[in-house]
Amino acid sequence: MAIASRFVIVFLLFLLVLLIGGVFLQIFLSKRESRWPGLVLPLLVFLQSLLLPLNLRDTGSVSQNVLTVLVTLLAGNIPTLVLLAIYWAVREKRRVRDQLDKMKIDEL
Repeated sequence: MAIASRFVIVFLLFLLVLLIGGVFLQIFLSKRESRWPGLVLPLLVFLQSLLLPLNLRDTGSVSQNVLTVLVTLLAGNIPTLVLLAIYWAVREKRRVRDQLDKMKIDEL
């Protein structure tokens, strides 16, 4: 029992490190001069979320199947929305900084 709980703790720590690393990678890619590198991770996560409904079982009811697929797609795209929010926040900060730099140049 103690081995299983240690494994769970190590696995959760690994997932936490992976999550934090992904956020820092998204921030790093979003700061690039070109806007396309910052969109790579959200695109990959979105494409992965499109595969999630393939793992669902048939419930017997069409309406329940459709609802299950929609909920799965919505829940699967939460990381995509988080990565896009990071991207938009970093790009907006960069845009404001670039405008301030242009204003300083114009004053000279």
